[in-house]
Amino acid sequence: MTATTTSARSDLSELGRSETALRTFLHGLPGVDQVGAEQRAAQLGTRSIKTTAKAEAIDLAIGMVDLTTLEGADTPGKVRALSAKARRPDPSDPSCPHVGAVCVYPSMVPYAAEVLAGSGVHLASVATAFPSGQAPLEVKLADVRAAVAAGADEIDMVINRGAFLAGRYAEVHDEIKAVKEACGSADGGRQGRPAAHLKVILETGELATYDNVRRASWLAMLAGGDFIKTSTGKVPVAATLPVTLVMLEAVRDFRAATGRQVGVKPAGGIKTTKDAIKYLVMVNETVGADWLSPDWFRFGASSLLNDLLMQRTKLTTGVYAGPDYFTLD
Repeated sequence: MTATTTSARSDLSELGRSETALRTFLHGLPGVDQVGAEQRAAQLGTRSIKTTAKAEAIDLAIGMVDLTTLEGADTPGKVRALSAKARRPDPSDPSCPHVGAVCVYPSMVPYAAEVLAGSGVHLASVATAFPSGQAPLEVKLADVRAAVAAGADEIDMVINRGAFLAGRYAEVHDEIKAVKEACGSADGGRQGRPAAHLKVILETGELATYDNVRRASWLAMLAGGDFIKTSTGKVPVAATLPVTLVMLEAVRDFRAATGRQVGVKPAGGIKTTKDAIKYLVMVNETVGADWLSPDWFRFGASSLLNDLLMQRTKLTTGVYAGPDYFTLD
């Protein structure tokens, strides 16, 4: 690490100590050219890839899926079945990779943990009064600690959009930082296990502008987020290519400034293999191959997995499997 990078990291780490400094920095970020971002995203979405590369992209995308169930009607049986599918998405083909993670409510974490143990599939849980984010901080932290204690090694938190949109940036920053601390630490905060990774959900559909998306992305990273995530999937406007482009540019610039790499997770509305490949092309063209890994890029989706499996079967056998060939989630 260079002296310049070390100095930049030190300077940025001080921003959270002052509301004024944080506001000055966030509003000093370059504005997003809305037309340019949308045109760039649309252009990247037209790229096509050949058969061999497509097969590799499909396997990569399967490994990036956070297989998710976040419904009031979730049951232990449903979560166990989803977790079994996460381990072996295509039981007839052992060469099919497992997914990146299973994502459930905190109360469902123990049931997923039973099935996922030793599989290499991460166990994520939403927390902090998901999806609204409207609860006292102590309630949010208790939510996180309960999920981590039950076995979650990833936490998907949602920011307080009301505070962000009102310009109370320090409040949002401090809350993210507190949640990060509640995720545990490598020195024993999770009973000797590494700290759970923190994904910070921005709920970009409620942020109104690309400039706000950029500011929220930087705010989440400055506060210690390991991933930035577009959406809860519970509002009409979820992940879009232009929003994800803005977030990818933010993580690229953040690493250049601090030396720390942060992941990106678009979630909500990504349903087809064609959609997934558009995002993978965007990742490669915007931030490069360093992010083309489940460690740094994920899809928050459920229906996407079945389409990926159908396309994978077509490439390997020459025949499409019917939509009911794979289990419905």
